[in-house]
Amino acid sequence: MRQHYRLDGLSCANCAAKFEKNVRDLPNVEEVQLNFGAAKLMVVGETSVEELEKAGAFDHIKVRRENEKAAPPVSFWKNKEVQSMAASLPFLMGGWFVLLQYGEEHLGAIILFALSIAIGGHRLIKTGLQNLVRFEFDMKTLMTIAIIGAAFIGEWGEGAVVVFLFAISEVLERYSMDRARNSIQSLMEIAPQQATIVRNGTEEIVPVEQTRIGEVMLIRPGQKIPLDGEVKSGSSYVNQAAITGESVAVLKAQGDEVFAGTLNEEGALEVTITKWVEDTTLSKIIHLVEEAQAEKAPSQAFVDRFAKYYTPAIMIIALLVAIIPPLFFGSNWSEWIYRGLAVLVVGCPCALVISTPVAIVTAIGNAAKRGVLIKGGIHLENAGRITAVAFDKTGTLTKGKPTVTLVETFSDLSEEEILSHAAAIERYSQHPLARAIVEAAAKLPRIEADQFQSHTGKGVQASIDGKVYWVGRVEENQELTAEVRTTINRQREKGQTVMLFGQGETVLGSIAAADTIRPESESIVQKLYQAGVKTTVMLTGDHRLSAESIAAKLGIKRVEAELLPEDKLRKIQLLQSEGKVAMIGDGVNDAPALAIADVGIAMGGAGTDAALETADIALMADDLHQLPATIRLSKKTLTIIKQNVAFALGLKVAALLLIIPGWLTLWLAIFADMGATLIVVLNSLRLLKWK
Repeated sequence: MRQHYRLDGLSCANCAAKFEKNVRDLPNVEEVQLNFGAAKLMVVGETSVEELEKAGAFDHIKVRRENEKAAPPVSFWKNKEVQSMAASLPFLMGGWFVLLQYGEEHLGAIILFALSIAIGGHRLIKTGLQNLVRFEFDMKTLMTIAIIGAAFIGEWGEGAVVVFLFAISEVLERYSMDRARNSIQSLMEIAPQQATIVRNGTEEIVPVEQTRIGEVMLIRPGQKIPLDGEVKSGSSYVNQAAITGESVAVLKAQGDEVFAGTLNEEGALEVTITKWVEDTTLSKIIHLVEEAQAEKAPSQAFVDRFAKYYTPAIMIIALLVAIIPPLFFGSNWSEWIYRGLAVLVVGCPCALVISTPVAIVTAIGNAAKRGVLIKGGIHLENAGRITAVAFDKTGTLTKGKPTVTLVETFSDLSEEEILSHAAAIERYSQHPLARAIVEAAAKLPRIEADQFQSHTGKGVQASIDGKVYWVGRVEENQELTAEVRTTINRQREKGQTVMLFGQGETVLGSIAAADTIRPESESIVQKLYQAGVKTTVMLTGDHRLSAESIAAKLGIKRVEAELLPEDKLRKIQLLQSEGKVAMIGDGVNDAPALAIADVGIAMGGAGTDAALETADIALMADDLHQLPATIRLSKKTLTIIKQNVAFALGLKVAALLLIIPGWLTLWLAIFADMGATLIVVLNSLRLLKWK
């Protein structure tokens, strides 16, 4: 039995790993996956919330079922850790007052410091001792050893300061991680939990879980849409910012698709439900973003491997610092044990371990709120290293809705007859050019065709009145008359696509169609260059003359034309020999090229399951504007990760160097570790505000 849970109070990466191990050790548990970024747990097997909370009791982790509402957040001053920290402060201050007045050996100072340690650190020391017995060396174990060691050598004041600073670090780290996760939590609260359903002519307000596909929802002005559906009646402007990131409302009328979590602004709508609550586009976005946050980026995997060896190395160094000078050089035991304890504290890898995941979580959450779905840390990092962007032309650089501009005949058939015959054949096809031909022939007498056949990338054919006709693209080795060739080249030079209509080996006519270039395409290409992309490439099945005409208008450097779907894949492979390549397409026809590219980017992911499943990144709106912004966000994230790792290691190296002159105190060690952790987290949180 597979069960999903939400976790409250999970702020430490090391604690998350320990909790996962504890859950895995529970009887009847077969498989466990813990998503630290999303604070989510998946368990295969038989277990209960009580058992899971017992497994997380060492860090006071609270567990609830996935669909269960979270308890209201505890106010800052009602938090037990904050209360313990605040209660210990007067005793800490009193202890230092007595120490400064009467010296560190005074019994009053020792008692006050001991009370401060007991009040502020009883949870920490209890957990640390339990870990020590099990030989589990995490942050709390190291802190406990340092506190007990400080008391053992008479440094009660230092031990009390370590407890207090560590408590501050824990509280602020938890607050920071909660801020990072809020971007996804806010998405989860967008969709209403109830829907107004019209049943037997009456309105009923029911929980969304109790609705059925095919039922009709009533959406009044100012209400959010609870479930995905299709407009049955009415028209209204709907704000889809929650899904696509677009702040401009879109007009929805009969037959249009609407999404859960979007806002109906003006008119009343009757909407037929098309998806269960767990299958809505919003639910898929939340699920995919949470899965993305769980996937380790290459830099995070490296840091985790590094930390695995780093922690034991620090413990060995601390032990050697404590025992070698007294054993071999006659130095003071108390002094060098103290220095060893300081090494133990400052060497804790907390800041290093959290340096990457918090940046990844924050960046992916930021992108999701802007309508960009990044499906993993590896794709986020790869997007920051892109050197080339390959565009599919139709539907990406152009609107994907071509219109017939010219019909010419090279036979006894009239232009209208050519168009109506071609429409009869193309009525069975889903290609954009086919739809353009059918629409152009809408007012002409309808002709019926049968025995339809499609030849991918080349054309289609069908039988009309017992004769087989075809519509297809121009083949380079095709035998054409001078008149036909001249006509085709003239249209191509204008950036138009030409389809031929014929029977057998005879070309009977041609149909030219033009696809409108998206207004934003030219500026987007320039912004990609500004974002650091070196090469842009157009991949299209169109003739080179048509493709080059459009590419020249947009500033695209390279054109690969007359390509079949498998040719696009080979072109992507060639580009990859020069660097990291992103491919942007519609997520359906370009699936092979999207899959093989270093970063596959799908346009218009909202409502398109294929785009959500195929691509590494989905631009939920049918809009290119977010593409250069996403690349810049990725580069910014890479920069912040590098800053975090450098700072986490650099500060520890600097602190460790203070051992040589004996300047590294316990309180300075914990301050350095706390400072490194907080600076790393706060630096990552800058991505929340990045625009």
